[in-house]
Amino acid sequence: MRDARDVLIRPVVSEKSVGLVEENKYSFWVSTAANKIEIKAAVEKMFKVKVADVHTMKVVGKEKRQGRYVGKTPDRKKAIVTLQPGNKIEGFAGL
Repeated sequence: MRDARDVLIRPVVSEKSVGLVEENKYSFWVSTAANKIEIKAAVEKMFKVKVADVHTMKVVGKEKRQGRYVGKTPDRKKAIVTLQPGNKIEGFAGL
């Protein structure tokens, strides 16, 4: 199993993800190779909380242009982690 820091890349900071904190749901960018079991174990280890559910989604990179040159942003994977009632992650409260 991978180290927790290799699975979780960083939290997703957006208006929608901050609104989900009220429902006890937290969003993270995760490794594209990580599965739900590894994500659950990483969140429980890093934040000392109990995870109830994990939803994952692939975010396909967008095509970007710089003049006549065309490139693409990388594909990413996002996980929305639902915690059991009574648990919360302190770092998200100030966002």
